[in-house]
Amino acid sequence: MIPLCWYATVNHLNEAPVSEESSDEDDKECETCRSTGANESSSNSDLSAENTCRPPGISNEDSCEPILSEESKVLLGEQIKQISMHFPPRLTACTWTLEYSTMKHGTSLRTLYRSMHGLDCSTFIVIKDTDGQVFGAFCSSPLRVSDCFYGTGETFLFSFSPELQVFKWTSENSFFVKGNLDSFAFGGGRGIFGLWLDGDLYHGRSHTCDTFNNDILSKTEDFFVHVIEAWTLK
Repeated sequence: MIPLCWYATVNHLNEAPVSEESSDEDDKECETCRSTGANESSSNSDLSAENTCRPPGISNEDSCEPILSEESKVLLGEQIKQISMHFPPRLTACTWTLEYSTMKHGTSLRTLYRSMHGLDCSTFIVIKDTDGQVFGAFCSSPLRVSDCFYGTGETFLFSFSPELQVFKWTSENSFFVKGNLDSFAFGGGRGIFGLWLDGDLYHGRSHTCDTFNNDILSKTEDFFVHVIEAWTLK
């Protein structure tokens, strides 16, 4: 494209002789136009970068960083990066959307189910208990009320204690996730669950289960919830 300032110079030439001084001024004007355009382009790029929500502690140079709809009140940036590496490959750099949080929506399993209604995506549940322990589960589908266990072998349990431990499917059974109006659970076998929460999302329990062969996720088998966050991953 020919700069507008060039057309201005041609018109000026047709009307009157141009001195060396005015030519220099036109050159300066053209340089100013180019400089201004470059600055605007740079400014727009900076704004785009600023509008991308990234978890604290993860640099812009990291090619595998997830994008969060808002800041997590449970996980630190480095923890988000670590756990993301255990998601299926299609989700390692996905967008996390906070669908439910006890800090924002209160403590109700029914509210959690409603927040997931109609969605079709993977779910990440993270819990911080009253002892400060952080743990949770990844599921390949949203949480819902069900008559039987559902889910896939992508489901896993995890715990930061304080280092990250991930417990993947053992293939012993397919007791991935089950929910009713009074509780929901991840993993099972022989009448116990890897992670279980009551309908008030306040009291929970963790056992070693056949599905994941996990350690107890909390410091003790029974725990009390401080914060729960439910994220959908797309």
